[in-house]
Amino acid sequence: MRNYSNSDFGHGKIGRHILRIALPNMVAELVHVMYSLVDRMYIGHIAGLGTMALSGIGIAFPLITLVSAFASISGTGGAPLCSIARGRQNEKEAQEILDNAFSLTLVLSFVVAVSLFAFRKPLLLLMGADRATLPYADQYFSIYCAGIVFSFISLGLNPFINLQGFSGVGMCTVLFGALANIILDPIFIFVFHLGIRGAAVATVISEALSAGWVLHFLCGEKTLLKISRFHLHRGHIRSIVSLGITGFVFKMTNSLTQAVVNVVIRNFGGDLSVYYIGSMSVINSLREVCSQPVDSIAQGAKPVLGYNYGAAEYSRAKKTILFSLIATLAYNTLVWAVLVFFTEPVIRIFTNDPEFISVCIPCVRIYFGAFFMMSFQNVGQHTFTGLNKPKYALFFSMFRKIILLLPLTLLLPRTFLGISGVFCAEMISQIVGASACFLTMLAVVWRELSLREKNLI
Repeated sequence: MRNYSNSDFGHGKIGRHILRIALPNMVAELVHVMYSLVDRMYIGHIAGLGTMALSGIGIAFPLITLVSAFASISGTGGAPLCSIARGRQNEKEAQEILDNAFSLTLVLSFVVAVSLFAFRKPLLLLMGADRATLPYADQYFSIYCAGIVFSFISLGLNPFINLQGFSGVGMCTVLFGALANIILDPIFIFVFHLGIRGAAVATVISEALSAGWVLHFLCGEKTLLKISRFHLHRGHIRSIVSLGITGFVFKMTNSLTQAVVNVVIRNFGGDLSVYYIGSMSVINSLREVCSQPVDSIAQGAKPVLGYNYGAAEYSRAKKTILFSLIATLAYNTLVWAVLVFFTEPVIRIFTNDPEFISVCIPCVRIYFGAFFMMSFQNVGQHTFTGLNKPKYALFFSMFRKIILLLPLTLLLPRTFLGISGVFCAEMISQIVGASACFLTMLAVVWRELSLREKNLI
């Protein structure tokens, strides 16, 4: 039996354990979202083409989100199961889960890459592309498809590094690739004059560096759990997919709603539709950056939560949930204030086009009007996933996006709100969806933990 003392979450302060995992991961993931953020920053400032190219990226964004949705299945499904197995001191089962997650990652990446490349043009048209924006979207996405396998490996397997307590290594996974992307973007875009294609090439190279680091560590001698073979066991795959599908649905519904938003904007935006689609590209970039610390805290809490639940330390499991809520709510409230009261300086990071800026400012303020509520959604969602309750996690993944956001996005622009209804739909769904998710978590998980703590069940 290996020594797990460095990653024993059953003792010590809960907040210290969470932050020890979350902070390095937060830094890494914040730099990771710079992949797309830096792309859009440089693309938005291409002379004469910036606004149109930025809209093209906005069209391709739902498909990029779809890739990350598939890539997340192995990590969001396998990592919590692996943590629970470790809490029970079942090293053999934890090892088997890692091997199956690795194998599933490779198979899914191949299928997704081939399928998306083959059907990219009709898919981009479905995402809201028109004759003006399709060439830019296709130029970027066709090259991006070449790096899908690398994206799968870095996103899908990095959680298995973090759950073992190697948060610094997990941080390096993303830092290497992201810093490379920041350096390579201006070289390929402006020095080699590849434009939007250069941004895609830089992204593929950067993803490859991240994937190489993950494989190097998980196949090396320093890790507690090592990738040992390609193996697909029906039972383990079913368990991983059953739990991982919740994270997939959460991101897949993001992709779907982004596509619907693009189409609705194209139909209701009139002559300014390019600016509104470009505004959504800016909003998506901001949401990625602003949401990442919250997600990192929740991801950092999941192995601590799963470990203590598996070890029957129910009081510590409750403290984990409470710490996550307080930390994420404080952060989200700060972000909300910045985006609402300092909107224009933030937008100028992406463009200096005055007409674009005037259109984008109210869009950003409405979209992020209730952003602080997402703390409740995030903590509730990750708690369900971390304690292997996939049905609840799956339902609330779909509830906010499919049941609330999609109908609102389609209906509100037809009212007196006009095109502003697209952005109001997000704000309303955040308030209602987050409240429902968190209250259900209290009624189901918190109650169960309290009863187990008192030995009543």
